[in-house]
Amino acid sequence: MPVKAWVRWMGQHGIARVVIRRAAKHGDLHARILTDPDARRDPYPTYDAIRARGPVVQGRLITQAVSHEAVTQVLRSDAFEVGFDPETMPFIARHVLTRVAADERIVGPIDPPSLLVTNPPDHSRYRRLVSRVFTAKAVEALRARIEQRADELLDAMAARPSAGPRNLVADYASLLPVTVIAEILGVPLEMRRQFLTWGTMAAPVLDVGISYRQFRRSEEALEKMSDWMYAHFERLRREPGDDIVSRLVHLDDASGKLTDRELLAISGLLLAAGFETTVNLVGTGALLLLQHPDQRAELDADPSLWPNAIDEMLRFEPPVQATSRRSVRATEVCGVALPAGSFVTAMIAGANRDPGVFADPNRFDVRRANAREHLSFSSGAHYCIGASLARLEGEIGLRRLFGRFPGLTLAGPPSQRETRVLRGYTSIPVLLGSPALLETEVPAV
Repeated sequence: MPVKAWVRWMGQHGIARVVIRRAAKHGDLHARILTDPDARRDPYPTYDAIRARGPVVQGRLITQAVSHEAVTQVLRSDAFEVGFDPETMPFIARHVLTRVAADERIVGPIDPPSLLVTNPPDHSRYRRLVSRVFTAKAVEALRARIEQRADELLDAMAARPSAGPRNLVADYASLLPVTVIAEILGVPLEMRRQFLTWGTMAAPVLDVGISYRQFRRSEEALEKMSDWMYAHFERLRREPGDDIVSRLVHLDDASGKLTDRELLAISGLLLAAGFETTVNLVGTGALLLLQHPDQRAELDADPSLWPNAIDEMLRFEPPVQATSRRSVRATEVCGVALPAGSFVTAMIAGANRDPGVFADPNRFDVRRANAREHLSFSSGAHYCIGASLARLEGEIGLRRLFGRFPGLTLAGPPSQRETRVLRGYTSIPVLLGSPALLETEVPAV
């Protein structure tokens, strides 16, 4: 066991792992979500139990915001920031972790200068550099390309001779988002499965209290992805393409060029976020429609409901369950006083099922009038920059999937991801049924 890696794990996860398990034994509901397999499979009753205690609840571990109003206030208030302030750590702990820090060339999703843990003014600058690629107009211009990629993947599924069950996640839900974001970022398509593998290995680092084995796998994946991306930057310096990473690599504006570490933080996060969350949206959305044939029939009868259905999927089963904030000054949330330095878990999935906002919140309803009031893309300064792209990919991916395979049925129980922050599936076994005849294949009369 490498000593430095073990010390890093202990500082970042090991101690927290012990504390979380102890808190769970003493009935802490948040700790239960993090430790209990049953609560991982269905965390929503636990969110309801926390919310029943008030909009903001002080647990044994951390302050929890679970009502829609409380989560919204936390996400939008300038009294809160993202990330962890190392200056608040005891000197000895800070000194030890600095000595055993990972290679500074490696940047994980929760390492500065990742947008997930960067605050203004740096966050504002980084976001401004990429925002034009993800405007609603720019994303809508990608519609034809996304449709083409979806049809290519569906063609490949239909062409396979096997009549047995297929894994909808591996064959379709994962490949469509990673293909689209790879093209946007200038990553070769032949690398898409490799990035999926790295993303799956690295994803647990978003959780707290992960095992040493998970931690090492995450570090190894981030190291390999970082090495590849640094080499990619060098290739683009020699041979730039028409993609966002090429533009970032050759950036030269009044605020100066981006360092390689900044380039890695921005492009790596966009790549990972561009497929990790959308994979879960497409996979979970398909599963919801397979489990609710009445709602699928509603979409067949009225295709104009598809955009609203995507928002209902995001509300009902958000790909990102929670996020955290730290108060930079004394403040109040829903009338509850919080001192400076308070860490608050904003339970997005709990807010999305707040009965004070969503009538009959545990019912999946593609016609829900206020489905778009969900907080699955966060809110405030850190609102998801790729929200428009995710919605479009979800709509196109699912609409074309069920249009191509109207007889699509579940062929067995799905397998859920083991992560807590990210919620989705590793396997959804399905039988395709007979593919529908595409319009272009209808013979002329």
